[in-house]
Amino acid sequence: MTTTKAAQAKVEYDAFLAACPSRQLLARISDKWVVLVLCALGGDDSPGRAMRYSEIARLLAGVSQKMLTQTLRSLERDGLLTRTVTPTVPVTVSYELTDLGLSLHHMTRGLRSWAQTHMAEVLANRDDYDAR
Repeated sequence: MTTTKAAQAKVEYDAFLAACPSRQLLARISDKWVVLVLCALGGDDSPGRAMRYSEIARLLAGVSQKMLTQTLRSLERDGLLTRTVTPTVPVTVSYELTDLGLSLHHMTRGLRSWAQTHMAEVLANRDDYDAR
């Protein structure tokens, strides 16, 4: 894509418009399992690492096999992660963030950190609200 086409394409996306495809992407990346998968694959301080399906499933307590599979497939389709199959016995499948996925991981890591840091305050606010 030429620079002018790329610049023009950026101007045309407006997530406030119902028909804008960026709204679908925003919906996908705001999903809790997407955020947690990106955080898991991105690590806390490392530039990202490959993980097997079972490692991801163990780390994400409460995710169903169906939901994890759907999440990984959607992230692969969007180019945020790669799926590598190694012909061993049994076959080894690993997942790793792409450069695009790593760029999004940096934001989701901040979101996860904010949620963990402010959870006590949010819970107190909920209690105050519910008491009224």
